[in-house]
Amino acid sequence: MYVAVKGGEAAIANAHRLLADRRRGDRSLPAISIDQIVAQLGLAVDRVMAEASLYDRALAALAVRQARGDMIEAIFILRAYRTTLPRFGSSVPVDTAVMQIERRVSATYKDLPGGQLLGPTFDYTHRLLDPSLLSDEEIDGPLEKEPLSEPLIRVLDILAGEGLIEEDGDLPQDHIPGDLTREPLEFPLERDLRLQALARGDEGFLLSLAYSTQRGYARTHPFVGEVRIGEVEVELDLPELGFAVSLGRIQVTECQMVNQFKGSAKSPPQFTRGYGLVFGQSERKAMAMSLVDRALRAEEFGEDIVAPAQDEEFVISHSDNVQATGFVEHLKLPHYVDFQAELDLVRRMRAEYDKKQAAPELREAAE
Repeated sequence: MYVAVKGGEAAIANAHRLLADRRRGDRSLPAISIDQIVAQLGLAVDRVMAEASLYDRALAALAVRQARGDMIEAIFILRAYRTTLPRFGSSVPVDTAVMQIERRVSATYKDLPGGQLLGPTFDYTHRLLDPSLLSDEEIDGPLEKEPLSEPLIRVLDILAGEGLIEEDGDLPQDHIPGDLTREPLEFPLERDLRLQALARGDEGFLLSLAYSTQRGYARTHPFVGEVRIGEVEVELDLPELGFAVSLGRIQVTECQMVNQFKGSAKSPPQFTRGYGLVFGQSERKAMAMSLVDRALRAEEFGEDIVAPAQDEEFVISHSDNVQATGFVEHLKLPHYVDFQAELDLVRRMRAEYDKKQAAPELREAAE
């Protein structure tokens, strides 16, 4: 609620009614259902879940419908709802190594143990409008999903076996992961908090930063070690039982980026890692996240911080689209008092300026 706004209740109520009318659209057409949004606009639903930090397809679809398809507004709505939910505990870390894989590709090795699994992807489409989609007729029957149940070796483990890539860092046993939803951020951040912020950061912002790193503004030369999409099990550790209990499965996208590193006084030449993990099928976001993650590790590798993508405070402070939306969109709400104060100030400054400009002319006229 914008607390500076007072009055105008009737106008606001009518604006809400008009919004609801425009949301419904043409009454001669059937209303779009939540099930339809979940089933047919899945990538939009996945983005809303990822950036709202709440894995619930039905609620994400509801937010998309309520926001009339505005992704950032839907994320804002779902994020606000998330703050009302009770928290019962923390799950144990998910193990993506045993993911039930639906898609798994690598740009570093052609032949992989287990093979390349293209899965559902736009990568090889021609990006041409498909007129057949104008019809509601079924062209083909549904395909049965058959994700791999057998774990596949990670591509980066192949490099690790030769000692050509940095080890996957282990946190100390007594490390307690931070929670940016409960604690204010204090820079510099530990990597776990950075990854949390990136995971729910705006896809477009991260994509631009990731692009900048490829164009020379972070001196990285990345390769996609592996992108995998699939389901992982979420478990909750119950002390009274002495073992973890499965809560169900969620779909995630994981990306591990391989980057060159010339070495330092402490480390030999080797490849380094960038990591991305997000809810749902969100490859572009996971890849951008992994590129930015690597760029933000510049200080860790003794690299010069010369680019925006390497500046932790700049990146993290501006990556959240809910905060950005609130700060930008509040500008269109009433600022009458503030503007009148600045208007009076500019008028006084202008009068003083005009007076100074006129002073030499008056002196010349007097002489």
